[in-house]
Amino acid sequence: MSAGTPGGARGPGATTDAGSDAGSDAGSDAGSDAGSDAASDDRLLDSPSARFGARLQGTASAVALQARLVEQERRTLGAVLDEHVASGALLRAAALTVAARRRFVLGSGKSFAYATLLATDLSAALSNVTLVDDTIVGALDVLTEVRDTDVLVAFSFRRYRRTTVAVAEQFVAAGGTLVAVTDDARAPLAAHAAVTVVVRTGSASYADSPTAVAATTHLLSALTTASSKGARRRLAHRDRLSVDLGLHLDASDAPRRGPGVGGSGHRAEGTP
Repeated sequence: MSAGTPGGARGPGATTDAGSDAGSDAGSDAGSDAGSDAASDDRLLDSPSARFGARLQGTASAVALQARLVEQERRTLGAVLDEHVASGALLRAAALTVAARRRFVLGSGKSFAYATLLATDLSAALSNVTLVDDTIVGALDVLTEVRDTDVLVAFSFRRYRRTTVAVAEQFVAAGGTLVAVTDDARAPLAAHAAVTVVVRTGSASYADSPTAVAATTHLLSALTTASSKGARRRLAHRDRLSVDLGLHLDASDAPRRGPGVGGSGHRAEGTP
């Protein structure tokens, strides 16, 4: 019985609140079910050709497709970032990576791009970071001498490359620690990983989205670097070396513009 409401009768706002709560619950359940159904449908489209037929065939216009792509990327990225915060998996992955004596990064096919991005960012701030590219550094070379203080960060997304899974399995069997970055908690790498970072790749395109994977890679490198005691010193030393070696363009390298270049037709001050 509500206080101040004779005979337990509801006040004018009570029915509205109940309706609002019911509507909110129903909307939440419906949204959750819709999201679950969409994810399930996305997993069924397991090849680029299948996704092209389902998503791009008969698209009305480029403008409509662009709007759909942008909206889907926003939804996927937002959902992934929320899941990272809730799960804490990225924090655990960063802790394992920074604590390791040697860090290896692996990915095949499209995932090699993600592995390269992570290895490049990590190597700027941490020592002993190695990209396993099977050209300069081969998987066989790495597996020959795995130590229990080593960590392998492996990227693997559907349609999961056999090589990545096999190397990761052997790495763990030899005593190393695996951090898996993949698109499903039941993905092949997850069975061998100490930490599995799950990244949704839902897209309105024929290609699974790289947006959230790139963002996850960025977060992992930032969290790992922030936990490294020697990162600031190493970064400062690299900056000095970059200047000494003249690696980057500076103001003196700026191209001179003639009349009409850049739209103004005016020459920069000091340009003969």
